Amino acid sequence: MITVTDSAKNRLSKLKVEEGHTPNHNVRVSVKGGGCSGLMYDLSFDDSIKDGDEVFEDKGVKLLVDKKSMLYLLGTTLDFSDGLNGKGFQFINPNATRTCGCGESFSI
Repeated sequence: MITVTDSAKNRLSKLKVEEGHTPNHNVRVSVKGGGCSGLMYDLSFDDSIKDGDEVFEDKGVKLLVDKKSMLYLLGTTLDFSDGLNGKGFQFINPNATRTCGCGESFSI
């Protein structure tokens, strides 16, 4: 399960409208190879559910996660910060043993 904070929910709702997505678009969360720690998070809007996707809903946000990425993301919280120390989505991942300084990549 992936949880979503109120601030992440609000920002995702705003982005969906700004980018012209329909209410049918869900949030796809995935993990890809790359970044300075080896693995990177990826967020996008997607209007289709693929075979093998895990589907979660938290605070009205429907999240799509492929099975491979799910292994890395179990128990993760998606947050959004726009404070002085940085702006953007943050993944609070209890599975990560190391993260880079920018918080966009991690290793397990």
